[in-house]
Amino acid sequence: MITKNIVKQPKSIVEVTVTVLWGDVQTMWDQTLSKMAGEVELPGFRKGAAPLPMVESQLGTKLQDEVLKAAMPNFLIEALKGTDIVPIDYPKYDLIAFTKGQTIQFKATITNKPQVVVGNYKGIKVTRTAPKPVVEEEVQKIIDDLYKRWKAKQSSAVSLQSSATQNQNTTGQTGSISFQGGQTQTQTPANGQTEGPDDVFAKAMGALSLSDLKTKVRKDLESNVSYNNELDYEEAILQEVEKITTVELPEILIGDELNRMLVSLQRRVADMGLLLEDYLKSQGKTLEQLKDEWRVQAEKNVRMELGLAEIARSENVTITDEELKAEIDKIQDAKVKAQFEAQEPRLHLRHALRQTRTLDLLKKMVGG
Repeated sequence: MITKNIVKQPKSIVEVTVTVLWGDVQTMWDQTLSKMAGEVELPGFRKGAAPLPMVESQLGTKLQDEVLKAAMPNFLIEALKGTDIVPIDYPKYDLIAFTKGQTIQFKATITNKPQVVVGNYKGIKVTRTAPKPVVEEEVQKIIDDLYKRWKAKQSSAVSLQSSATQNQNTTGQTGSISFQGGQTQTQTPANGQTEGPDDVFAKAMGALSLSDLKTKVRKDLESNVSYNNELDYEEAILQEVEKITTVELPEILIGDELNRMLVSLQRRVADMGLLLEDYLKSQGKTLEQLKDEWRVQAEKNVRMELGLAEIARSENVTITDEELKAEIDKIQDAKVKAQFEAQEPRLHLRHALRQTRTLDLLKKMVGG
């Protein structure tokens, strides 16, 4: 028999004090002792053959610790049955009292799944802005940049070929002086073409002609503009969800979001060829100062995430096992795909797919 005392604290923290009578612990104690006895070797006895009372005395607090490691989580689960408490982190256990033959008493501190209230999400009003048209100057800039890189590669190839030819011509000479002449002739295109992007360059880029290349570049730019415009529209909807979401944010969720933001920064910094420490020095900030600056945004992100999840619950948005498997099957990288054999990555992916489907549902409701 167990007794419990549940005290709810601010920010979804819950303290659960559990008292367990010895009768509910003894079986676990005896089983743990027998298991550990098989690895104990005492003078005068073969390994695992010593009497249990002697083994128990030899193990001391190790036996108690091993029993508590298994007992406390089991008794906490029992204590939470029939309550509205859903832990979202690993409990922190504090032993209050443990007397063999009498009782065990411990306190577990957990973060409860917060209560989320979302306002009238069906009445969200967001206007989808028209994508900005792609102008000729933007197309030409891409063409010019591609041409400069292509021309640089061409020049490098010519230089290498010229060096190889010169080495062949000087084979057999002694000393370091070349008598081939010091003037360099500048070649001009045989067909009289002027410098600049042309069909030859365009074909090297995989197009049929320069005109075809410009068309392809324009389509890519228009596709990119459309994609970013859609992201802006979705972000506007999510910001409205955040505004109408009421929740007491658990500290652990804010901390998780700050860590996610930090990982994202580390990747961007690494792309620039820098270490995070060097980047922070260049900004004159410490890691803690950076997190302090991010905190307001992190809270908004968590509120937005929880609000969207609550809408998913209200609208009964689900991802079936078949849909989850189909998404995993799309992954081409074998190593990445293998990661989803574990339960936790599958849970994260299912959640992400559910959030995406919920956002799609909101977009239909908003109808902007």
